[in-house]
Amino acid sequence: MAFGWIDEQAQARRRAGLVRTLRPRPADSPLLDLASNDYLGLAHHPEVTEGAARAARTWGGGATGSRLVTGTTELHAELERELAAFCGFEAALVFSSGYAANLAAVTALGPHGSLIVSDAGNHASLIDGCRLARGATQVVGHGDPEAARKALATHEGTAIVVSDTVFSVDGDQAPLAELAAACREHGAGLVVDDAHGLGVLGDGGRGAPYATGLAGAEDVVVTATLSKSLGSQGGVVLGPARVIGHLVNAARTFIFDTGLAPAAAGAALAALRLLVREPERAARAREVASELHARLTAAGLEAVRPDAAVVSVRAPSPEQAVRWAADCRTAGLAVGCFRPPSVPDGISRLRLTARADLSGAEIERAVRVIGETRP
Repeated sequence: MAFGWIDEQAQARRRAGLVRTLRPRPADSPLLDLASNDYLGLAHHPEVTEGAARAARTWGGGATGSRLVTGTTELHAELERELAAFCGFEAALVFSSGYAANLAAVTALGPHGSLIVSDAGNHASLIDGCRLARGATQVVGHGDPEAARKALATHEGTAIVVSDTVFSVDGDQAPLAELAAACREHGAGLVVDDAHGLGVLGDGGRGAPYATGLAGAEDVVVTATLSKSLGSQGGVVLGPARVIGHLVNAARTFIFDTGLAPAAAGAALAALRLLVREPERAARAREVASELHARLTAAGLEAVRPDAAVVSVRAPSPEQAVRWAADCRTAGLAVGCFRPPSVPDGISRLRLTARADLSGAEIERAVRVIGETRP
């Protein structure tokens, strides 16, 4: 029977407690949200939603084509200029998603004959970029710049090191300065995904590379998403103008994909301008994460100290993690639930995302619910 193997895999997932399901949410959900990536609380901000609506009224519901045909509007160009200036890079290129941006950067900068050194804890989009690239990939230990240095020493020729800046599972930050030093010893480029750093780390939320002094460097390329701190949708690659020009001509997820919808570009631009005016939002997101961690550990829970706005709480097993998250939802709290194969170390977790707009009472309520529903 066609696709019969799917039933076998479905049974295996059920036995392992790894079935995933879609859960449509209403516009006015009563749940306290610690599951989304809306770090700065901007997704529903009036200026951001009006930016989306105004762009749709002006440019239409869709981009109408690929970026190289009709999909580049003046709005896209404006967003790219302001993102590059904010993050401290020479140029930027906007994509339809952060996933597409990562695929573009890794595949276009990892050609045949090159070496791609990839952190074991990288996001799936970076991993898929490595799989699709024509270069050879070597996976190294998580957050281990010495391992990256040793891998680079085995190769003569073009090479890049690929890493998240803030890892999405535990919220720990990559050793960017050390990775950059290893790259420079061997003439390699550094490609980092700042999806969880943009809007949270660095001066006024300018990102982890900016905070580390790597912004604008000729050998550093940064990807990011517009769907987290900026409350919109889409992705971006930032770097030297010659690298961005190369992506325009070589990145398949740019050349063959329809451009980012104008509404998403308008929302992202409005959010970026709001962040420029209110840089304290970035510091507040970090404060909320620190407070969540302190309260959770004081309650006897095993929480990982956050480097940005992601706080993870260890669960005993995949099944108990699912039940724990469901019990939190029943008690009015939405949290993320990370299980294998989404976690490379096989440890299941509740994943909490700190938001700059959370009040002290909401933080206290969240910790109370998590503590009361623990397995």
